[in-house]
Amino acid sequence: MTADRAPGALQLRLVLHAEDLDAALALFRDALGMPAELDLTTPTEDGDARVVVLEAGRATLELVNGAQRALIDSLEVGRPVAREVRVALEVDDAAGAAAAVLAAGATQVAPPTRTPWGSLNARFETPAGVQLTLFEQVDPE
Repeated sequence: MTADRAPGALQLRLVLHAEDLDAALALFRDALGMPAELDLTTPTEDGDARVVVLEAGRATLELVNGAQRALIDSLEVGRPVAREVRVALEVDDAAGAAAAVLAAGATQVAPPTRTPWGSLNARFETPAGVQLTLFEQVDPE
């Protein structure tokens, strides 16, 4: 630690339980191009325990209050649908990524929609049981 930097987190890792790990990998690794940083299988009494850590570029933690969550749902979907946790991934091409995740088993909640923040956002339910927003920043933030 340097004198001008306070101690802090070095990595953000979101851990998702996916009952069908192969389906989750097909979506996140294959359709969205998130390469595996680690793929580890450990034999246990209950069967093989497996963890796959996928790289996602830069990570941020977005904290929103209830009013902001409602605003985002209103703009992206047109109705309240968000849960306590939603994964958002920035992509180069929201329409292309949307087609890829649909082909990989995601269910569309809302098609790519332009936001007042200059992004094109699409919302999905994934085989891993988490809501996913894919966003393309088309105008400077």
